[in-house]
Amino acid sequence: MFLGKVKIINQIQVAPGSYQMTMRAKEVANAFQPGQFVHIRVSEEFNPILRRPFSIYRTNKKTGRIEILYKVVGEGTKILSEKKRGDKLDILGPLGNGFRIDKNLDKAILLGGGMGVAPLLELAVSCHRQGVNKIIIFLGAKAKVFILGEKEFKDLGVEVKVATEDGSYGYKGMVTGLFKEEIEKESHPAKNTQLFASGPPPMLRALARLTFRYHLPAQVSLEARMACGLGVCRGCVVRVKDKKAYYKRVCKDGPVFDLSEVSWE
Repeated sequence: MFLGKVKIINQIQVAPGSYQMTMRAKEVANAFQPGQFVHIRVSEEFNPILRRPFSIYRTNKKTGRIEILYKVVGEGTKILSEKKRGDKLDILGPLGNGFRIDKNLDKAILLGGGMGVAPLLELAVSCHRQGVNKIIIFLGAKAKVFILGEKEFKDLGVEVKVATEDGSYGYKGMVTGLFKEEIEKESHPAKNTQLFASGPPPMLRALARLTFRYHLPAQVSLEARMACGLGVCRGCVVRVKDKKAYYKRVCKDGPVFDLSEVSWE
């Protein structure tokens, strides 16, 4: 785990209100596992005082670079969006537990809703390196302009299916609707198939019902407001079905959980 200041190499706007930032953070790039995140202090001032968590979108171990995708949703991310090339950021990471790829995995289904695409690109890279035969991703957003990562996934050879709520691109409707249509085409889902997903809670709740119906194992990356990012403050808990635990920490026990483990009630 690395704690220190890193230099911003580049920052571009990739969609309305959404940015992609590249930083030189060799220690993080070398230790990173798909699904982990970095905790960033966006300002040297006391306001905002808490760090912000960001999934690591892409890494390059040779150059020591890492990339994050984020959307401006509050004061912290607004400050981050105003950073320039050459500025430095105080980061902590990589943190959390990432995705687990079974050695016998034959087909990986990835599903990202909105900014939920952020932790999935490196997962696709890892699946490809491990020889997974089939990798497909479902990308969902409100409109075509908000679809992120399509080119990057296609460059990896991943099959991409897109859903937009307004019908401006691909399937018209929720990405879970597109996923349901596709999985229902298969009377018996292939063995050694697993779903990996990230996105807003309503989407994940709908996926929980679908994966239960089709007996499809699934892992999900959860988002939560965090203070320490290390599991000490217990401020980012999620309710689980384990009678012994009841709640688990998103930052320390996650952010990746088995979908069936999370209580969506």
